[in-house]
Amino acid sequence: MALAEAGARGRLLRWPRVLLFGDSITEYSFQENGWGAYLAERLVRKCDVVNRGLSGYNTRWAKLVLPRLITESTGADSIAAVIIFFGANDSALKELNPKQHVPLEEYAANLKSMVQYLKSVNITADKIVLITPPPLQESAWEKACLAKGDKLNRCNATTGQYAQACVQVARECGTDVLDLWSLMQKNQDFSSYLSDGLHLSAKGNSFVAAQLWSRLDHKLSALPSLLPLWRDVDHTNPEASLL
Repeated sequence: MALAEAGARGRLLRWPRVLLFGDSITEYSFQENGWGAYLAERLVRKCDVVNRGLSGYNTRWAKLVLPRLITESTGADSIAAVIIFFGANDSALKELNPKQHVPLEEYAANLKSMVQYLKSVNITADKIVLITPPPLQESAWEKACLAKGDKLNRCNATTGQYAQACVQVARECGTDVLDLWSLMQKNQDFSSYLSDGLHLSAKGNSFVAAQLWSRLDHKLSALPSLLPLWRDVDHTNPEASLL
Protein backbone atom coordinates (compact mmCIF):
# COMPACT_ATOMS: atom_id res chain seq x y z
CA MET A 1 0.00 0.00 0.00
CA ALA A 2 1.36 3.46 -0.87
CA LEU A 3 2.13 5.75 2.09
CA ALA A 4 -0.28 8.39 0.80
CA GLU A 5 -3.06 5.83 0.64
CA ALA A 6 -2.29 4.57 4.14
CA GLY A 7 -2.37 8.14 5.42
CA ALA A 8 -5.70 8.77 3.77
CA ARG A 9 -7.23 5.64 5.33
CA GLY A 10 -5.86 6.06 8.85
CA ARG A 11 -6.83 8.68 11.41
CA LEU A 12 -4.15 11.25 12.17
CA LEU A 13 -2.47 10.18 15.39
CA ARG A 14 -2.37 12.95 17.98
CA TRP A 15 -0.69 12.33 21.29
CA PRO A 16 -2.19 14.33 24.19
CA ARG A 17 0.29 16.83 25.65
CA VAL A 18 1.55 17.46 29.15
CA LEU A 19 3.01 20.99 29.21
CA LEU A 20 5.80 21.81 31.68
CA PHE A 21 5.96 25.61 32.03
CA GLY A 22 8.52 27.11 34.35
CA ASP A 23 11.97 28.58 34.83
CA SER A 24 15.42 26.94 34.81
CA ILE A 25 14.30 24.21 37.22
CA THR A 26 11.90 23.16 34.47
CA GLU A 27 14.28 23.81 31.57
CA TYR A 28 16.88 21.53 33.17
CA SER A 29 14.31 18.83 33.92
CA PHE A 30 15.01 16.95 30.68
CA GLN A 31 18.61 16.39 31.67
CA GLU A 32 19.68 12.89 32.72
CA ASN A 33 17.57 11.76 35.71
CA GLY A 34 15.57 14.99 35.57
CA TRP A 35 11.98 15.10 36.79
CA GLY A 36 10.66 16.03 33.34
CA ALA A 37 12.54 13.16 31.72
CA TYR A 38 10.99 10.83 34.30
CA LEU A 39 7.48 11.97 33.33
CA ALA A 40 8.28 11.63 29.63
CA GLU A 41 9.48 8.07 30.17
CA ARG A 42 6.39 7.12 32.19
CA LEU A 43 4.05 8.60 29.60
CA VAL A 44 5.85 7.76 26.35
CA ARG A 45 3.00 5.64 24.93
CA LYS A 46 0.29 7.97 26.24
CA CYS A 47 1.39 11.62 26.06
CA ASP A 48 3.98 13.98 24.67
CA VAL A 49 5.66 15.74 27.58
CA VAL A 50 6.57 19.20 26.28
CA ASN A 51 9.29 21.15 28.11
CA ARG A 52 8.77 24.89 27.96
CA GLY A 53 11.14 25.78 30.77
CA LEU A 54 12.65 29.24 30.35
CA SER A 55 15.75 29.80 32.45
CA GLY A 56 15.69 33.03 34.43
CA TYR A 57 12.05 33.84 33.71
CA ASN A 58 9.55 35.11 36.26
CA THR A 59 5.74 35.18 36.24
CA ARG A 60 5.65 38.73 34.84
CA TRP A 61 7.22 37.42 31.64
CA ALA A 62 5.61 33.99 31.75
CA LYS A 63 2.05 35.31 31.66
CA LEU A 64 2.91 37.05 28.38
CA VAL A 65 4.35 33.85 26.88
CA LEU A 66 1.63 31.39 27.92
CA PRO A 67 -0.99 32.52 25.34
CA ARG A 68 1.66 31.95 22.66
CA LEU A 69 2.05 28.32 23.79
CA ILE A 70 -1.60 27.33 24.10
CA THR A 71 -4.62 28.73 22.30
CA GLU A 72 -8.09 27.34 21.88
CA SER A 73 -7.54 27.06 18.12
CA THR A 74 -4.19 25.27 18.34
CA GLY A 75 -5.04 22.23 20.35
CA ALA A 76 -6.10 23.17 23.86
CA ASP A 77 -8.45 20.19 23.64
CA SER A 78 -5.41 17.90 23.41
CA ILE A 79 -3.85 19.12 26.67
CA ALA A 80 -3.82 16.40 29.31
CA ALA A 81 -2.13 18.50 32.01
CA VAL A 82 -0.29 21.79 32.53
CA ILE A 83 2.39 22.19 35.19
CA ILE A 84 3.17 25.80 36.22
CA PHE A 85 6.42 26.04 38.19
CA PHE A 86 7.57 29.61 38.90
CA GLY A 87 8.72 31.58 41.91
CA ALA A 88 12.44 30.94 42.33
CA ASN A 89 13.20 34.10 40.33
CA ASP A 90 10.18 36.16 41.38
CA SER A 91 11.33 35.81 44.98
CA ALA A 92 14.80 37.24 44.30
CA LEU A 93 15.53 40.23 46.56
CA LYS A 94 14.53 43.47 44.85
CA GLU A 95 17.49 45.52 46.01
CA LEU A 96 20.00 42.91 44.76
CA ASN A 97 18.20 41.43 41.75
CA PRO A 98 15.64 43.97 40.47
CA LYS A 99 15.47 42.47 36.97
CA GLN A 100 14.05 39.11 38.06
CA HIS A 101 12.24 40.22 41.22
CA VAL A 102 8.44 40.38 41.14
CA PRO A 103 6.57 41.75 44.20
CA LEU A 104 4.69 39.11 46.17
CA GLU A 105 1.19 40.42 45.40
CA GLU A 106 1.98 40.66 41.71
CA TYR A 107 3.41 37.13 41.71
CA ALA A 108 0.15 35.80 43.11
CA ALA A 109 -1.87 37.85 40.61
CA ASN A 110 0.27 36.58 37.72
CA LEU A 111 -0.22 32.95 38.75
CA LYS A 112 -3.95 33.52 39.03
CA SER A 113 -3.98 35.22 35.62
CA MET A 114 -2.27 32.21 34.01
CA VAL A 115 -4.74 29.79 35.57
CA GLN A 116 -7.66 31.94 34.48
CA TYR A 117 -6.25 32.10 30.95
CA LEU A 118 -5.99 28.31 30.79
CA LYS A 119 -9.58 28.01 31.96
CA SER A 120 -10.63 30.50 29.27
CA VAL A 121 -9.31 28.16 26.58
CA ASN A 122 -11.17 25.21 28.10
CA ILE A 123 -8.38 23.67 30.17
CA THR A 124 -10.18 22.74 33.37
CA ALA A 125 -8.76 23.25 36.85
CA ASP A 126 -8.32 19.51 37.39
CA LYS A 127 -5.72 19.49 34.58
CA ILE A 128 -3.57 22.20 36.19
CA VAL A 129 -0.88 21.70 38.84
CA LEU A 130 0.99 24.60 40.44
CA ILE A 131 4.41 23.95 41.97
CA THR A 132 5.92 26.26 44.58
CA PRO A 133 9.59 27.18 44.45
CA PRO A 134 11.77 24.78 46.43
CA PRO A 135 13.49 26.00 49.59
CA LEU A 136 16.72 27.95 49.22
CA GLN A 137 19.91 26.69 50.90
CA GLU A 138 21.45 30.08 51.50
CA SER A 139 25.08 29.18 52.19
CA ALA A 140 25.38 27.09 49.03
CA TRP A 141 23.64 29.70 46.87
CA GLU A 142 25.82 32.44 48.37
CA LYS A 143 28.89 30.53 47.16
CA ALA A 144 27.37 30.33 43.67
CA CYS A 145 26.65 34.06 43.72
CA LEU A 146 30.12 34.98 44.98
CA ALA A 147 31.68 32.88 42.23
CA LYS A 148 29.93 35.19 39.74
CA GLY A 149 30.97 38.33 41.59
CA ASP A 150 27.50 38.85 43.10
CA LYS A 151 26.10 39.00 46.62
CA LEU A 152 23.55 36.56 48.01
CA ASN A 153 20.41 37.69 46.16
CA ARG A 154 17.75 35.41 47.65
CA CYS A 155 16.74 34.20 51.11
CA ASN A 156 14.75 31.17 52.16
CA ALA A 157 12.24 33.02 54.34
CA THR A 158 11.26 35.23 51.39
CA THR A 159 11.00 32.21 49.09
CA GLY A 160 8.67 30.70 51.66
CA GLN A 161 6.31 33.68 51.38
CA TYR A 162 6.09 33.12 47.63
CA ALA A 163 5.47 29.42 48.18
CA GLN A 164 2.61 30.23 50.54
CA ALA A 165 1.16 32.62 47.96
CA CYS A 166 1.32 29.87 45.33
CA VAL A 167 -0.53 27.47 47.63
CA GLN A 168 -3.18 30.12 48.28
CA VAL A 169 -3.69 30.77 44.55
CA ALA A 170 -4.16 27.05 43.96
CA ARG A 171 -6.73 26.93 46.75
CA GLU A 172 -8.63 29.91 45.34
CA CYS A 173 -8.52 28.62 41.75
CA GLY A 174 -9.34 25.00 42.56
CA THR A 175 -6.14 23.54 41.13
CA ASP A 176 -3.79 20.96 42.59
CA VAL A 177 -0.53 22.19 44.11
CA LEU A 178 2.82 20.68 44.97
CA ASP A 179 4.28 22.61 47.91
CA LEU A 180 7.94 21.79 47.47
CA TRP A 181 9.07 24.47 49.88
CA SER A 182 7.27 22.78 52.77
CA LEU A 183 7.70 19.15 51.73
CA MET A 184 11.45 19.34 51.21
CA GLN A 185 11.97 20.96 54.59
CA LYS A 186 10.35 18.04 56.38
CA ASN A 187 13.81 16.60 55.86
CA GLN A 188 15.94 18.79 58.15
CA ASP A 189 18.94 18.61 55.80
CA PHE A 190 17.10 19.66 52.66
CA SER A 191 20.38 20.75 51.05
CA SER A 192 20.74 17.26 49.58
CA TYR A 193 17.79 18.08 47.29
CA LEU A 194 19.71 21.01 45.75
CA SER A 195 22.82 21.11 43.57
CA ASP A 196 23.83 24.71 44.25
CA GLY A 197 21.36 25.86 46.88
CA LEU A 198 18.73 26.82 44.27
CA HIS A 199 18.54 24.21 41.49
CA LEU A 200 17.69 20.56 41.98
CA SER A 201 20.22 17.80 42.58
CA ALA A 202 19.66 14.23 41.36
CA LYS A 203 17.95 13.50 44.68
CA GLY A 204 15.82 16.64 44.32
CA ASN A 205 14.78 15.70 40.80
CA SER A 206 13.79 12.24 42.02
CA PHE A 207 11.79 13.81 44.85
CA VAL A 208 9.93 16.18 42.51
CA ALA A 209 9.24 13.36 40.04
CA ALA A 210 7.74 11.13 42.71
CA GLN A 211 5.65 13.88 44.29
CA LEU A 212 4.38 15.16 40.95
CA TRP A 213 3.60 11.71 39.63
CA SER A 214 1.46 11.02 42.69
CA ARG A 215 -0.66 14.02 41.62
CA LEU A 216 -0.70 13.22 37.91
CA ASP A 217 -1.21 9.47 37.98
CA HIS A 218 -4.94 9.64 38.71
CA LYS A 219 -5.40 12.44 36.16
CA LEU A 220 -3.70 10.50 33.37
CA SER A 221 -4.35 6.86 34.27
CA ALA A 222 -7.45 6.68 32.08
CA LEU A 223 -5.55 7.72 28.96
CA PRO A 224 -5.09 4.77 26.60
CA SER A 225 -1.76 3.60 25.24
CA LEU A 226 -1.60 4.73 21.64
CA LEU A 227 -1.16 2.02 19.02
CA PRO A 228 -1.22 -1.67 19.97
CA LEU A 229 1.72 -3.49 21.49
CA TRP A 230 3.75 -5.24 18.82
CA ARG A 231 2.56 -8.64 20.03
CA ASP A 232 -1.02 -7.57 19.33
CA VAL A 233 -0.42 -6.43 15.75
CA ASP A 234 -1.95 -8.83 13.20
CA HIS A 235 1.20 -9.57 11.20
CA THR A 236 -0.83 -11.12 8.40
CA ASN A 237 -2.91 -7.97 8.02
CA PRO A 238 -1.19 -5.09 9.83
CA GLU A 239 -3.57 -2.55 8.28
CA ALA A 240 -6.34 -4.00 10.40
CA SER A 241 -4.38 -3.19 13.56
CA LEU A 242 -2.66 0.05 12.65
CA LEU A 243 -5.08 2.02 10.48
